[in-house]
Amino acid sequence: MNCILVDDDQLSRTAIKQLIDQVDFLHLKMECATALEAFNYLKTDDIDLVFLDVEMPGMTGLELLKTLAKRPIVILVTSKKEYAVEAFELNVADYLIKPVTVPRFTMAVSKAKELFDSKDQMIDVSKSDQGYIFVRSNSVLIKIKLDNIIYIQALGDYVNIFTSDKRYTVHCTLKFMESKLPATKFYRLHRSYLVSLDHIDTIEDNTVYVAKNHLPIGEQFKKELLKKLNFV
Repeated sequence: MNCILVDDDQLSRTAIKQLIDQVDFLHLKMECATALEAFNYLKTDDIDLVFLDVEMPGMTGLELLKTLAKRPIVILVTSKKEYAVEAFELNVADYLIKPVTVPRFTMAVSKAKELFDSKDQMIDVSKSDQGYIFVRSNSVLIKIKLDNIIYIQALGDYVNIFTSDKRYTVHCTLKFMESKLPATKFYRLHRSYLVSLDHIDTIEDNTVYVAKNHLPIGEQFKKELLKKLNFV
């Protein structure tokens, strides 16, 4: 995977670079000291993964993410935990707190590699009106019944489809999934989540509980969700 490292602190870049050098499938193409430098470089080269600091002068890492029309897989690396919620909203692959340990770094890049490998997976929802979809993985079509889908999570240009017993990572957007799946069975309750209405167990404040998972409800989606659930 071709990657770049974006951090205004030289010592931090050196620490992350040493970790990158230990991973066989990572190839560091560029080190950038500012978000603007990274923005210009991303326009000229095909990069799969970005290790991105949050707090930088001029343009922050989060501001950079919001400017990218075509976004690579992103792992945020920061010294503060306070940006975790906003990072979650931007569907980054992972969020690392400095100083980054080897096990935690390995976990993050393994997750990124899984997303990268999913590029060859496509989804065929032409049969969604018949109660199932097909996920294509390595030239094999896998049938997923809609009744088995619990929820779908956005990860940038990918989605995780969670069923009762498995997770499928697919190269498509949550908006695409929302447009293809039946609105009577699935609802977009957050910019990052599409949930099966049949699998919702309870709702508490701005949280939906689905098969032991708790998912956030965006304030703009809550009123419509209650209507769909026949709330009285």
